[in-house]
Amino acid sequence: MTASSFATLPLQPELLANLETLNYLQMTDIQAEALPPILQGRDVIAQAKTGSGKTAAFGLGLLQKLQVERFCIQSLVLCPTRELADQVAGEIRRLARGMHNVKVLTLCGGQPFGPQAQSLEHGAHIIVGTPGRIDDHLRKANLQLDQVNLLVLDEADRMLNMGFQETLDAIVEQLPNQRQTLLFSATFPEKIASLSARFLRDPQRITVEAGHDASSIRQHFYRLPSEKQRFEALQLLLLHFAPATSVVFCTTRKETQEVADALSQVGFSAQALHGDMEQKDRDQTLVQFANKSISILVATDVAARGLDIAALDAVFNYQLSLDPEVHVHRVGRTGRAGEQGVACTLFSDAENFRLDTLSDYLQQPIIPEDLPSKAALQTRPAPAAMQTLLIDGGKKDKLRPGDILGALTANQQLQGDQIGKILVTDRRSFVAVERKLAKIALQRLTEGKLKGRNFRARLC
Repeated sequence: MTASSFATLPLQPELLANLETLNYLQMTDIQAEALPPILQGRDVIAQAKTGSGKTAAFGLGLLQKLQVERFCIQSLVLCPTRELADQVAGEIRRLARGMHNVKVLTLCGGQPFGPQAQSLEHGAHIIVGTPGRIDDHLRKANLQLDQVNLLVLDEADRMLNMGFQETLDAIVEQLPNQRQTLLFSATFPEKIASLSARFLRDPQRITVEAGHDASSIRQHFYRLPSEKQRFEALQLLLLHFAPATSVVFCTTRKETQEVADALSQVGFSAQALHGDMEQKDRDQTLVQFANKSISILVATDVAARGLDIAALDAVFNYQLSLDPEVHVHRVGRTGRAGEQGVACTLFSDAENFRLDTLSDYLQQPIIPEDLPSKAALQTRPAPAAMQTLLIDGGKKDKLRPGDILGALTANQQLQGDQIGKILVTDRRSFVAVERKLAKIALQRLTEGKLKGRNFRARLC
């Protein structure tokens, strides 16, 4: 048993046994530093990047503290976006598998209000949600937080950047003064210091370095000959590195949409992700990116924060970030789990000050490189490997992934290894298939039956 083993912690046997089944054996840095004070009941401020294992750190803390026999809301987790809230709730449910009847409820915008209110009538142990929707339910008296003994603020810096300061204040006013509060943030600006001073009591401050192993991420910086050549430079880099999956970071929502549209027009498999999109469109875009039906996600920092994106080949910074910590966070999305990653940053002469600030922050010189030859523009972008089929049926219709897989492979026109990820939600299902076989798969679904019924299906 090593010092970083979960078995060294005073966790319930059910939690430890489940961690073994999940193959969670050794703690990450943030878990090793944060879990001991969390389990002691202390308030904690933890600064760590996305992907560091922080969700398991506070998830195990709140599950250890939970009294399942008391059927009331005991823990509240606030997240900046619905995507992150769904991810966090899913991880808490996974961690709680060995415990009996732990109910986790998500309350986020972009979903019908009525069914959430009905779910609250049936009660829950743990609420995970976005500040706006939590506040809405409090105002409607659907939600009682007087028994909460643990509050988690996840990605607190992004919640403040999104303008949730007053909403957070209103929510915390509804909580008992005697509670444990855990604040997790990738950056620690002055606003976070002010918030923590109001919400936390004698917190233990934990910082896990946001740097990355230089051997796992190759960073490249390119000085633009002129501002007009920024988009052309992005094209050159995408063609030169040809990543199977990548994220292009932009500063504004408007620019994000414009860059995504422009990339699509010249043949790249690209979609935008930003706050002006309808929730169903955001969900569909994320599903397609996760199952490799889209190669390039063009996103703002806020939209991309907390997304569950694994095995990302490359990151492209369309401009230098205003905050060097945000740059490190962006770059850290690639090169994870021992894989190699590439991070490319474009900058103009007008951004020299930001470049100098970043160089000081990284404590290393930044040496600009030459852009690839314009001859690369003659290369046709490779299409995404997969294509997504959308089925108008889901869990409410008793559909399961196995039903969809069986329908697609029944006559052996399609093989199992030609079918990718299958996601079944309440009302809709998504299945990825090899692009060249997408029309055959669509025909199988539209002409055949699932669970003895016909369902509408279409290509995304």
